[in-house]
Amino acid sequence: MSTVTQRGQRAAAVAALHADSVDRDGRFPLEAVTALKAERLLGLQIPSQFGGEGAGLREIADLCSTLGQACSSAAMVFAMHHIKVASLVAHGLDSAWHCHLMERIAREQLLVASSTTEAGIGGDLRTSFCAVETTGSVFALGKDASVISYGTQADLILATARRHPEAAGSDQVLVALFADQISLERKTVWDTLGMRGTCSDGFRLEARDIPVEQILPKPFAEIAAQSMLASSHLLWS
Repeated sequence: MSTVTQRGQRAAAVAALHADSVDRDGRFPLEAVTALKAERLLGLQIPSQFGGEGAGLREIADLCSTLGQACSSAAMVFAMHHIKVASLVAHGLDSAWHCHLMERIAREQLLVASSTTEAGIGGDLRTSFCAVETTGSVFALGKDASVISYGTQADLILATARRHPEAAGSDQVLVALFADQISLERKTVWDTLGMRGTCSDGFRLEARDIPVEQILPKPFAEIAAQSMLASSHLLWS
């Protein structure tokens, strides 16, 4: 039995103790996520040169399965976190800022969330209405996000937007936003049967004076096609 497997089983045991209350009350699986952090599993996929363990998707998927048998909400949070980390690892190595971010995720066990859906476009993550508005070395972003799972509990959100206000809806970038850089106003509540603990609500996201270095250098079209879609299917399943 591998050390990673043992760590996952210990976290799953904690998740199982609280699974009923998480689903019944629709609350974030705090105890499970705290256990995942204590077992250093949120940085598992980060390359070793940045303080992680360089784990592949097979190991992450096995952990999702173990967690899913204990608490579906905890497993989904873990899966969604690692879906975003997979994109960061695959597409952030050419950016010094994002390499430092990976170090922070591994060292501080930061929880990463996603904002790729938007009101008015349905489930088409390859289209955005909102746009990055750059002024000098900083940018602003306002987004009507139809769903941000565990948005108010995340340490970091990776959000999609058009590259600039005149860009086509499919000309998107992915931006990294720390919790203390944004405001979130809850607009809708989604009662996600069986996954209530993911707290998948709709928000108005506002960010101002964000350094442009926090925009991933690769187009979101490449990120979605080369990492995000594949990791989503593997880890959600």
